[in-house]
Amino acid sequence: MNIVNLKDLTAQDILAIWALAKQPPQRCDGTVAWSFEGNGIRTRTTFIQAFGQLGLPFIELPNLLKSQERPVDLAGYLDPFYSLYVIRESNHQRLEAFAQASSRPVVNAMSAMGHPCEVLADGFYLHAEFGDIRKTTIGLWGPLTNVMRSWHELAEALGMVIVHFCGQDLHTVNPHVSWSDVADRPVDVLITDSWPAGFTDAQWSLTEDHLRQLGNPLLLPTPPFFIGESVSVDPVGYAGFVGYEQKSALLRVQRAIVEYALRAAR
Repeated sequence: MNIVNLKDLTAQDILAIWALAKQPPQRCDGTVAWSFEGNGIRTRTTFIQAFGQLGLPFIELPNLLKSQERPVDLAGYLDPFYSLYVIRESNHQRLEAFAQASSRPVVNAMSAMGHPCEVLADGFYLHAEFGDIRKTTIGLWGPLTNVMRSWHELAEALGMVIVHFCGQDLHTVNPHVSWSDVADRPVDVLITDSWPAGFTDAQWSLTEDHLRQLGNPLLLPTPPFFIGESVSVDPVGYAGFVGYEQKSALLRVQRAIVEYALRAAR
């Protein structure tokens, strides 16, 4: 089982991962290949702790997919040494090609087109907070990013509809996304993400007025957030801020993802 795109998972897979995240860690056999582009301080911290909790040694392969070797050749040579790959790689197409070529599970720790582990962790938090995420009105605020794409995919996998507040030029036909270019309806929780490079449209810098128009929802800003860009209001001063502790769900969910993928590969 690969976890490269959330649209490849079923609702049963997602709910099983979330259920596993509530359980104590179970030691696993094998060795992890770990390739991590960039800083990713939270994702790096929690994945390495997850490997430790599962008793899994890992070997770092810096810039694994930056090699000019074909993905099929890399997978062919490396698969005998590893049980699972966890890869953070901006080139999503190359990551997908490697996952298709490998006989081992591949987990996307972030690419330019998706951030499935981050979104699974936030979804797990909201599923616990509201009892059933599918009964929750989730709003996304701002331009289309890898995080927003993964939220679209999660909605599709779970058969729910989310609201994406963004510029009209990004509106597409999607039965799982309700689009709006103004803050025109209440939501239970609002999710923001760091602006992509080159994005400067100040109308999508979240303000207190926007939050009031949206019914003062819970605010879950995907870090890193920068005051004056994705948010104008400081989340820490907002009563509905989910808090820093919310991101502790990353450890439990990433551990569950690794355990679930290894179990499926047996």
